[in-house]
Order: sequence, then structure tokens, then C-alpha cells
Amino acid sequence: MNTILEDLAVKKVLVSDGAWGTFLAQKGMQAGECPELWNIERRDEVLDIARSYIEAGSDMVCTNSFGGSCIKLEHFGMAERAAELNEAAAAISREAAGADKHVFASIGPTGKILMMGDVTEDEMYDAFKEQAVALEKGGADACCIETMAAIDEATIAIRAAKENTSLETICTFTYDKVGEGEYRTMMGVSPTDMAAAILDAGAEIIGANCGHGGEQMIGIVEELRAAAPETPIMVQANAGLPVQTERGVTFPETPQITAGWVPHLLAAGANIVGGCCGTTPDHIRAIVEKVRQINRSGRV
Repeated sequence: MNTILEDLAVKKVLVSDGAWGTFLAQKGMQAGECPELWNIERRDEVLDIARSYIEAGSDMVCTNSFGGSCIKLEHFGMAERAAELNEAAAAISREAAGADKHVFASIGPTGKILMMGDVTEDEMYDAFKEQAVALEKGGADACCIETMAAIDEATIAIRAAKENTSLETICTFTYDKVGEGEYRTMMGVSPTDMAAAILDAGAEIIGANCGHGGEQMIGIVEELRAAAPETPIMVQANAGLPVQTERGVTFPETPQITAGWVPHLLAAGANIVGGCCGTTPDHIRAIVEKVRQINRSGRV
């Protein structure tokens, strides 16, 4: 199989998958449940999610392992099962992806803050190492260290993956708008600061996910592209900003609205587009069709 970078050199634009957390909730996962345990106890439903995105046209599919570090799993009393749950997550997505689609393993934050002394660097490194090794063993060919806010945690995760696996490494941060045209993570990191540190740590692809819909992601992608002119950028926006209704939290963007932002994101510098919270296989299908239209026309 080609690497993601090799595929980008040929196709120019790749489409990733959409939301997992909101999809699991639609399938009945309750607040307080461990999503990663579904890889064992409700495997067929996790497989259905991965297959749904592949059938929608995704070039790459994620794994149900966002909170799969032993540090995060400790909350559920399952820290000792980290390797098992991550390997199962990757095996499920590999089954869905087959031999010709990429499996990019999800590695999310630990929920601990180094500067507060919640965890040591060695403990964090070991947790990410265990997770990355298990995900590669299960069949992942890349990893996405995602929804990050702190440079120190992200760089430790990248180092753990690069030093202990052959996984191609993507890293995405989540930003809030703090001023006119200014974006920062909850730890105060700008897209420009992120790009420099994450590339120095060894990531091959950088980007942004969650936090915003496609419209708000345009400025973030523009800043990332200015900071890293030659680096592939992945963007996974929500289906708009969440809205609280009597039925719970909903996301307002239809598949057509979400896909409508794709030309703007590509013009801003994105190379991989997909979805985060609230997006569905229908959103991904619409994004795939928009990318095909752009490819046929030969212009963004």
C-alpha cells in the first residue's frame, strides 16, 4: 500500500471519514460508557461505522480508540486492557478498509496536564507508546494524534509513535476563535506555533479538527498553510456549531452545506478533508462528490 503522502502526490486531495462519537451515541452508547469497550462487546456496530464511511467514499478511516490510552482508560478501571482495546479498534477498521484504503488510528489527549504535575513525561510517553504499538499491530498504517491543545503533550505522542512504530503520523489541534481572525487552543497555542513545533517533532501531516464548522476552519487552514507551505494539511470540521434543543445537542449543517465549504478549504490550503462531530456518511458522500466535481473541472 502507498503511504498517505504518496497517495496525495497522485490524487492531490483525499477524503477522510466523519464523526465517531456522535455516531456511537446514535447507536445507543450512553453517557459514561467506555467507547473503546465497544470494540470487544459491540464489535459489529463499530465495524458498521467504519464500513459506512468506506462505502461513502472515504480514502481513509479512523479507529475507535480516541480515549484508548491507559491513562484515559483508568477512569473506567480498564487501564490494563489498553493494548487489547486498541488492537481490536485497528483490526475492525482494517477489516472495513480492506487492503487499499488507509486506517489512521485515533490517539486523543490523556486529559492530564504536564505543567500541573498530573502526570510525568515518562508516564505520558509510555501510555502513548503502548497505544501506538497496539494500533499498528491491529492493522493501522497511520495514526492521527488529534484534538490536541498542548504542544508538550502532542510532541510526546508524536515521539512515542515515531520511535516505536512505522506509522505515518498526522497531528491535529482544536482551536477557539479569540479575536478577529485569531485562533488559539485552550492552552493558548496558535496555528503558527503549532505548525513549527509539530513539524519539528516529526509529524508528516498537520491540521485542525473539531471546535468549528467548515466556515470557521478556513482561517485556521490559511494560517497553517502560511506557516507550513509544503506540508499536507488535514481539516475535519464539525457539521456546524452545536445547538442545544429539546432533543439534545444537534448539529445544523446538512451534507450539502458541509460539502459547500470544501472548495474554500482547498483554496485555503487543505489537502485532506473530512468531518468531525455531527457529520455522517451522508456528509462524507457529499464531500466526496464535491471533490470529484473539482477534479473534473480542474480548478477549485
